[in-house]
Amino acid sequence: MFAAMPYPTRLIALLLVAGTALACTRPGVAQQAATRPTPIRADTSALRRTLDSIAAAHQGVVGYSIIDIENGVRMSRRGDEKFSTASLIKVPILVTVYDLVAKGQLSLSDPLTVLKIDKVPGSGIIQHLHDGMTLTVQDAAWLMITISDNTATNLLLDRIIIRRVWSKMDSLGLTQTRVHSKSFLRNSSVAMDSSVKYGLGVTTPNEMARLFELLALGKAVNPAADSAMLRVLENTNSEMMLQRFSGGVRSAHKSGETDQVRTECSLFWLRNRIVACVLTKENVDTRWIIDSEPQLTLARMGEAIVKAWGGRPPAGP
Repeated sequence: MFAAMPYPTRLIALLLVAGTALACTRPGVAQQAATRPTPIRADTSALRRTLDSIAAAHQGVVGYSIIDIENGVRMSRRGDEKFSTASLIKVPILVTVYDLVAKGQLSLSDPLTVLKIDKVPGSGIIQHLHDGMTLTVQDAAWLMITISDNTATNLLLDRIIIRRVWSKMDSLGLTQTRVHSKSFLRNSSVAMDSSVKYGLGVTTPNEMARLFELLALGKAVNPAADSAMLRVLENTNSEMMLQRFSGGVRSAHKSGETDQVRTECSLFWLRNRIVACVLTKENVDTRWIIDSEPQLTLARMGEAIVKAWGGRPPAGP
């Protein structure tokens, strides 16, 4: 199938085929509801003490927002404070893409041609592929989320326009969640002062947690679109923060990293559906290693959150 393709092109094709195959095995919203285990109530007072202790010991600023969807329980620290998102802002971009598809203004099969001028550094594989290759909108969406491809992100932003992401977030009541520019192209910023301060995007722990809650409820766009987006988010390849000590529980998540920033939001399918968003800034430890303090902080918080709701749920019938 891939015999005539150069290696990078074969690799991207394999990634996309594998992602599609995995997506086909995931249950939709209706099936999830039918097989969900009986919800439990966590000791959220004890959990708050644990999370606050971890946050207080961290050399930097930590904010979090936790939502127990089944019981309507919410808890946060610095929940309404603004944080840089880094690549976490790619989730609002994904939601906007699927919203435009639902409105008939865009198709997941629409082609996107990659020119040399489109390629940017950082995470992703498209920058290494040949000029003139063609992806679909759906391909770019998968690459933007699963491997955080910056060039794929920019291709989508060129197609949908940055301000449409703002409008979609406003329609969901998320007025502090903003993407500022294309990745690695600050000169494309639509809000330069905020862009200089926060980088690629900005949000609050509570707003990003709310977006993941809406996705879980099928209310970000519609149930079918939200299920499709969650399938993409389940295949994100970063497991070094909230998921690291979670015991391999099922989750849909997206992270973001810069030198002084580590962020991640996750929807955990435990006995209850739990949204956990942890955002950090002004981190003293800026090392790009697995055991950097910011990554261990998020990992320990993820472990505490999963344990609070009983860890891995029992297998279904």
